[in-house]
Amino acid sequence: MTIVVSGATGNVGRFAVEHLLARGVAASDIVAAGRAPERLASVAETTGVRTAVIDFSDSTTMDAALAGADTFVLVSGTEPGRRVAQHQNAIDAAKRAGINRLVYTSALNVMSSSLILGPDHKATEEAIAASGIPATVLRNGWYHENHIDAYEQAVRTGTYTASTGDGRVASASRTDYAEAIAAVVTTDGHIGATYELSGDTAWTGTEFAATASAASGRNISFTSLSSDEHFAVLTAAGIDEGTARFLVALDANMREGLLDNTTGDLSRLIGHPTQPLAEYFAGLAQE
Repeated sequence: MTIVVSGATGNVGRFAVEHLLARGVAASDIVAAGRAPERLASVAETTGVRTAVIDFSDSTTMDAALAGADTFVLVSGTEPGRRVAQHQNAIDAAKRAGINRLVYTSALNVMSSSLILGPDHKATEEAIAASGIPATVLRNGWYHENHIDAYEQAVRTGTYTASTGDGRVASASRTDYAEAIAAVVTTDGHIGATYELSGDTAWTGTEFAATASAASGRNISFTSLSSDEHFAVLTAAGIDEGTARFLVALDANMREGLLDNTTGDLSRLIGHPTQPLAEYFAGLAQE
């Protein structure tokens, strides 16, 4: 069995490689694939796995990386606007290679949700279905790590500012989501399955501030803004309009409850509770 993991120089892909090893997969059976040779060399040095340079825009690299592989973990790309074409190229390469199991990291409820991140993932899921490749879809929710900057700013200023209102977010750590990849690759019964993954507990902006306060020892309050007010604050801070609109739209999605799922799928797959936000913040406070 050969397992190719794309995005292995990024956080989720790298964690997935480590969790595969922890679950007993031989290093010789794992190919860590990514775009940066120097970063792949570091992965190989620390894990002992094989590596391959892979570029979703270059079919030659994908064909070489997937040659002889059984399983392809397609960690979603990071370039909105280009992802659909890139993912289609990867799926086409998997089809040519005769991959018999594809695992894709998608986003929550993409077939019915208005989540701003959803359309690229919806199109990719449809492409996977059309390909006929046996697949498992892991619809990832929000990452704790997406709030590192917000936590650090809150600690500096004493205020957590967002336009999420009373919306809840069920976040989990990237390593939890990556462990789910390893779980479905190393156990039976997941072909054809789609899992809605999220943290065990959903938090509000007020609870975010209280958790950050406890971790940092600083009194932090939550300032709830309207979308327009939030946009004005972001652009006044020097953030370009396109990025500001995207961030405000994400907060609106949270306010609307699009990231508050607590299905329990993630903790069931990995066999333990997801990391609480308080534990994650406590780790940040110690750095």
